[in-house]
Parts: sequence; C-alpha cells; structure tokens
Amino acid sequence: MTNKLSHFDSSGNARMVDVSGKAATRREAVASAFVELSEAVLAALPENPKGNPLEVARFAGIQAAKRTSELIPMCHPLPLSFVDVETEIVPGGIQILATAATAAATGVEMEALTAASIAALTIYDMTKALDKSIRIREIMLLEKHGGKSGDFHRDTTK
Repeated sequence: MTNKLSHFDSSGNARMVDVSGKAATRREAVASAFVELSEAVLAALPENPKGNPLEVARFAGIQAAKRTSELIPMCHPLPLSFVDVETEIVPGGIQILATAATAAATGVEMEALTAASIAALTIYDMTKALDKSIRIREIMLLEKHGGKSGDFHRDTTK
C-alpha cells in the first residue's frame, strides 16, 4: 500500500492528478453492489408499473459510468471503450456487477463503482413505493487490470 494520497498537493490542497506524462494503456475494472429487497418486492418486480427495474438500472449504470467525471470532482474524463452492467436476482435481493474499460492514462475504477452505485440507486427508486426499508450494501471494487499499480483482485472468501 502506498503511504501517500495522490489527490493532494504538498500543502494538502485537493488537486487533479496530472496524468499527461503517462502512457495510454488498456485498463479494466469490475465493481459490485447489492440491493437488499424483501421477498414481496422481489415477487413484484415483473409487475412494476415503471417498467423493468433491472433493465432500467442497467441503462442508468452505463449512462452514469460515462458521466463519472461530472459527478466526482477529481476524476478525469475518460474515453470509455466498454461499459456493462449485469443484474441478477439472488436470494435476498439483486446482485449488480459493473465493468468498465478504456485505453487511457488513468484507470476506470471510479467509472465501474459509479455504474454499480447508480444501478443500485435506480433499483431503489423504482421499487421504493413498495418498501422504504430497501438497503444498498457492499459497493466495492472487485478487480482491476492495467496501469502502474498493476492488477487487483478482491478476496471475496473473507
């Protein structure tokens, strides 16, 4: 682990990292989120009057990844070459998996995390009329590939 945060200058002021000297390489990141839903809400998903929450969440996540630099102040705008959001109904809720890829001088972890987060929020928005106790949990980076810091794989067995 590095002992220095890159988004601060020597005086401690927040700054955007200068990546102009870095070579563009292929980078990919995968993030996840979990939306905890009651059995009643899960059973009602096919009859949602707003449409299919999982499909709308998929589109929302993809759109959000493309707008990450507008939402998070120090993120660089990236030319995304791929974004995908998958949703799966599992016991207790919806599992979301978001993947983002680019060929750029900086990574796409924030884009994948944003996609997973906004997909989860979209599911909440589309089902909140049925239950206000919905919980969004476990938003996390699962893996990343490429870049100076190399590959990362979260140990999900813990």
